[in-house]
Amino acid sequence: MKKALSHVSKNKKRYLEELVDFLKIPSISADPAYAKDVKKAASFLKKKMDEAGIDKTKIYETAGHPIVYGEKMIDKALPTVLVYGHYDVQPPDPLELWDSPPFEPVIKKTKIHPQGAIFARGSCDDKGQLYMHVKAFEAMNATDSVPCNIKFMFEGEEEVGSEHLEAFCKKQAKMLSCDMVMISDTSIIANDIPSVTVGLRGLSYVEVEVTGPNKDLHSGVYGGGVVNPINALSKMIADLHDLNGHITIPGFYDDVVELGTRERASINKAPFNLDAYKKGLGIKEVNGERDYSTIERTSTRPTLDVNGIWGGYIGEGAKTVLPSKAYAKISMRLVPDQHPDKITKLFSDHFKKIAPPGVTVKVTPHHGGFAAVTPTNTVEYKAAAMAMKEAFGKAPIPVRGGGSIPIVAMFEKVFGVKSILMGFGLNSDDIHSPNEHYGLFNYYKGIDTIPLFFKHYSQLKSAKS
Repeated sequence: MKKALSHVSKNKKRYLEELVDFLKIPSISADPAYAKDVKKAASFLKKKMDEAGIDKTKIYETAGHPIVYGEKMIDKALPTVLVYGHYDVQPPDPLELWDSPPFEPVIKKTKIHPQGAIFARGSCDDKGQLYMHVKAFEAMNATDSVPCNIKFMFEGEEEVGSEHLEAFCKKQAKMLSCDMVMISDTSIIANDIPSVTVGLRGLSYVEVEVTGPNKDLHSGVYGGGVVNPINALSKMIADLHDLNGHITIPGFYDDVVELGTRERASINKAPFNLDAYKKGLGIKEVNGERDYSTIERTSTRPTLDVNGIWGGYIGEGAKTVLPSKAYAKISMRLVPDQHPDKITKLFSDHFKKIAPPGVTVKVTPHHGGFAAVTPTNTVEYKAAAMAMKEAFGKAPIPVRGGGSIPIVAMFEKVFGVKSILMGFGLNSDDIHSPNEHYGLFNYYKGIDTIPLFFKHYSQLKSAKS
């Protein structure tokens, strides 16, 4: 792989320029107003895949946003890796909290990224990490050092639940057949502490609507006489946790697989500085489920959080209104063996039950997914660990991530194969938040490490066969 890594070194400037152009496209999948931009991003990606030497590239239309596919089959006797990524991004709101426009990428040095970081929506999640694979392949292909068969599938709906991906995978199962799936949409502990993600939480996401009177009312004339939906919603949300941080929905924990003492101790061995954690977030104290560490709370325990809440008058100045409706978006992160549909129903039934007389409640489910855990004794993990050690100079630490990538469980169900989660972002990169960024060190380190993974995986898989 020395020739491939040399190729990367010679082309770093171009690799960055191309990523900047990619990040300029506002491929926001959640907002129909940006549908043309999502397609533009897909076209951009296909073009760059063609230029990299990937064969059979094609944009597949779905009932939602497109899926971009390509492959390089060098020998059917060799193992095949399916690389997955997503080119859609989260909405950038609130815009006023960005230091620079979200789709006008800028590079700035920071304390954590002294070599510079690229600030833009999607820089880390997931355009920057996806594009590492395109450039890593280019380097291998240009130097005749592709060690195994590689397929690429990049979708445009991950940020809205990958609604049409499973149907596509089932329909195109023969084309997508593989020995494993490679995903770079996670993080490492630090730039000097590599890690491989071996677990992710599942998800149940809902939107709730609480309705009181049939129209907005004058709060002086009617206040105290009818239920205020915002007051009711606020109390209902508050009642979803008890004083110990425990979720109060009956049956919520019934299927949770409790970890043993040894597993909990292993998880807590990961480097973590609580004071630095609080300082970095500007908080005086952490919070969460009693008797669990912050690492456990954010990776191996289920949670329930309000992601947005609104209703009534929120404009400038004062308007004494008693609103007709109040709304909230709520996400629940799940762990093995919680079923997202079951949790959604438990939430819906309970939330309606705790509503006070005088209001009606509507719960609208959005997307969800299962938790996933990857064993560390597989060829896939061993290859990732070897590649990380070669690239970083030290062995990676296996960690469980707190986020959700529901398609991991889906890939195993449809293709019957495991995924390896080898990401290169940092938890401090502000994904989904204003000022999202991705370190140049991380971008280039990912491009350097990916070819090493393919090398080790091909060798280990062939030896095992």
